[in-house]
Amino acid sequence: MSGQGAYGSNDPYDITDAGLAGAGVRRIEWADRSMPVLRQIRARFTEERPLNGLKIAACMHVTTETAGLIRTLQAGGAQVALAASNPLSTQDDTAAALVEEYGAAVFARAGTDRAGYYRHIHQALAIEPDLVLDDGCDLVNTLHTERTDLLCTVKGGCEETTSGVIRLHQMAREGVLKFPMVAVNDTHTNHMFDNRYGTGQSTLDGIIRATNTLLSGKTIVVAGFGHCGKGVAERARGMGARVVVTEIDPVKALDATLQGFRVLPMDEAARHGEVFITVTGNREVIREEHFAVMKDGAILANSGHFDVEIDVRALAELAVDVHHGIRPQADEYALADGRRLVLLAEGRLVNLAAAEGHPAAVMDMSFADQALTCRWLARSHQDLTATVHRVPAEIDTEVARLKLDSMDIAIDVLSPAQEEYLGSWRMGS
Repeated sequence: MSGQGAYGSNDPYDITDAGLAGAGVRRIEWADRSMPVLRQIRARFTEERPLNGLKIAACMHVTTETAGLIRTLQAGGAQVALAASNPLSTQDDTAAALVEEYGAAVFARAGTDRAGYYRHIHQALAIEPDLVLDDGCDLVNTLHTERTDLLCTVKGGCEETTSGVIRLHQMAREGVLKFPMVAVNDTHTNHMFDNRYGTGQSTLDGIIRATNTLLSGKTIVVAGFGHCGKGVAERARGMGARVVVTEIDPVKALDATLQGFRVLPMDEAARHGEVFITVTGNREVIREEHFAVMKDGAILANSGHFDVEIDVRALAELAVDVHHGIRPQADEYALADGRRLVLLAEGRLVNLAAAEGHPAAVMDMSFADQALTCRWLARSHQDLTATVHRVPAEIDTEVARLKLDSMDIAIDVLSPAQEEYLGSWRMGS
């Protein structure tokens, strides 16, 4: 089912097959079972209607978990248009269900090309949004470069990824960001659950599904030891791998060392690694000189947001032959000296392209942060400057509390005497 018109057309949706809606509904409902926090917020939004009358344009992974967020925003009264932030992660049945069953405007097709990707962003923006939700900053970038006529109507937005937040900070420093954006990625709950536990598990899940390789005993090189890199390194070590970390930040490199990981520059790590995982947010972390010294059969995977961390173009130029689809989401590059390097998911997000992304229980917290931040923006946008803002601490705390409640976990509370002691400098030891 298609709206294949020009950029900015008013086509109501562009999906692959509306007939997949039934299967999509079943999968969305399955994911919803593991998202108790978002369910609680959805029930609250149904009563309060904090987003009533607002139009929201989103560029996000079109998955069953994202469907939970879209339904929550709709329950709050919003009209939502959704474009895919990564064609390889799009679930066509989820897109169909969102259109046919839940009434969202969805512009997403699995495997669409670059032109289709940006056409879908423009079609989502045709809603003339009051709020925007982004996953990598491409929607915000498009607003600031190609749809500047819409900037005056946007009250604010949220960014979900580290890569996107980096781009937003650059825009703010240059004074070109035209509306307030909230770095939802930077909440404590998101760093802990989404980045560390979600990325850690789902990245290895994608590698295993794509290659059926045994990680135990392998030397795995993790490029980047931020929140995501820590999660990947911890999970890999837990599966019996020998983990090497590469870093540019002395503090993070020291942290990795003190946690027992071997730290090497990539020039040296490239000679030892059997599986390489990039999670840096930067470009060309693994490049031609590294390919030149890698072992035969080395596996290359990216779990950073964009497909620039592994220099795929340089790899293709080095190869004398490419065996596409040697396994699902695995391409083998044959080099002149007889070595073979295996690239997963075309260098895109391996956890979403070769697996299913983060478990629903992880995205429960991330999307709870998103939903409550949208409510806050709807109420407070007029008091915010056009820069990058942090999520209010009370939202972070509320999401954590709701998650603990859903897990039947109780914690202590301060007594009046303890509160007085912490709030006074006059009391000695």
